[in-house]
Amino acid sequence: MTDAIRHEPEARRFVLDLAGGTGLIHYCELAGRVLEFDHTFVPHGLRGGGVASRLTEHALRYAREHGYRVIATCPFVAAFIARHPQHRDLLA
Repeated sequence: MTDAIRHEPEARRFVLDLAGGTGLIHYCELAGRVLEFDHTFVPHGLRGGGVASRLTEHALRYAREHGYRVIATCPFVAAFIARHPQHRDLLA
């Protein structure tokens, strides 16, 4: 997949448009430079194809590059971080 993930800061989300629908990961910005990732959505027909993982990886890279810590209240994001220990240092 070479489709670009875009950041929509006004809506507090990262979005990936694909044939078959739009995936997204939503966040809230909290005090102390913390991003809370609270929801990930992938259309039913695109599930299981790595879309949520791509969005999560992108969002965590954004957090790291911009000096944020992370709270993962979205179950998918929490599980992703548990499976990818290189991101655990981002947890607030």
